[in-house]
Amino acid sequence: MAGAVALVTGLAVPAYAQVPTQTTASTVASTAAAPRVHGRAAYLMDASSGQVLYSKNATERMPVASLTKTMTAYVVLKTAKPTDLVRIRAADVDYAVNGGGTTADLRPGDRIPVGELLYGLLLPSGADAAHALARTYGPGVKGFVAKMNQTARSLGMNDTQYVNADGLPTPDGDGYSTAKDQSVLATAALKNPLIKAATSAQDHSLDANGDHRSYDWHSTNHLLGDPGVIGLKTGYTRAAGYCLAYAADQDGHRLIGVLLGESDSSRRFSTAESLLSWGQTRLAA
Repeated sequence: MAGAVALVTGLAVPAYAQVPTQTTASTVASTAAAPRVHGRAAYLMDASSGQVLYSKNATERMPVASLTKTMTAYVVLKTAKPTDLVRIRAADVDYAVNGGGTTADLRPGDRIPVGELLYGLLLPSGADAAHALARTYGPGVKGFVAKMNQTARSLGMNDTQYVNADGLPTPDGDGYSTAKDQSVLATAALKNPLIKAATSAQDHSLDANGDHRSYDWHSTNHLLGDPGVIGLKTGYTRAAGYCLAYAADQDGHRLIGVLLGESDSSRRFSTAESLLSWGQTRLAA
């Protein structure tokens, strides 16, 4: 599958997909009848036009946990081919286990194509996959994180700072972003067909061959299966709370939303569902 998917490696985001830097009464839909949002921050936009539909503390800097891995995938695909093989090392597995991160259950010695490893990164949110990709395409994790921050600036994400490729807490800080910045990233990332395919998948299996053993990965995104939903990424740490970047194609519009700092895991999904429905109603009005 991976070999058949064309890469989108450019960083430019068309003008119609840019999030306005200033919001006015004419560009922000009234939130009087909007669903209640319990999370610390939220943002919903129509990426097809740039119209902001909902905004709550959208420029407040806060940790975003595994939403970080969307940037990891985006940066990798600037240079990598889907068929490139990444050798898994014990250090990749140990990093995820020792850091308390979720894993894709990768096995040292396996050589996995980039196009397949992205499923391990984005579905079960494998910190081992993030470490392997960052180590390979930095080169080195430190070099890769520098690329992530350079890419964030090129996209106009000026309230974002990454400290690693996975969003796990570090002794030196967790990094930060905003709901608005993460919507900019989501808009750009979903233009890559390989990212869109991976984040739209509820499950993905990789059969064993001479390079690697078999794998079965399952998405943590409970929105998948709802009409039009195409991703995008879940996240959680104690500092970040439950986070969700989500997107859906509905009636010619691509709605993209971000929820940060939710205290209830399941409520982030029900809130996203309500915001998608409400946003579509606003656009149809």
